[in-house]
Amino acid sequence: MAFHSDDISINTFIGAGSAVSGNVKIAGFVTVHGDLDGDLEATGKVIVSEDARVRGNITAKSAIIGGVVEGNVTAPDSIQLFETATVIGDLSTKKLKLEDGGLFHGHCISLANEEDYQEARRKSLDRAAIASSSSLLNSAAGDEDNGAD
Repeated sequence: MAFHSDDISINTFIGAGSAVSGNVKIAGFVTVHGDLDGDLEATGKVIVSEDARVRGNITAKSAIIGGVVEGNVTAPDSIQLFETATVIGDLSTKKLKLEDGGLFHGHCISLANEEDYQEARRKSLDRAAIASSSSLLNSAAGDEDNGAD
């Protein structure tokens, strides 16, 4: 197995007391100690410390969560939720570790086999797209009903 530099060195650090608003894309490993209001996408590992808050989806190679995440976490290699973690959203990974005391509310896909994982992930994305389209149609229909009075 090749050893990549982003496996050990932090490329990006969002410090305690910092607040970032907007989507963030990182090449490599990132650790968050502040607040992020937006999606976080990294090519390496993401660490959300116990004092951090992320309101958005996280996509990374692997994720370690100790703080609060309000959004979906997709990390094919692994996801670890510490006892201080709160995740309100869906998890998608091949390997999941949830420590006692950690809070998770959502759906979870955790399959070690690559083909099974990819198939379950595809089906989950399809269901989410259908649900999103359905809610948009219902919302538009409700707007039309309100305008008819």
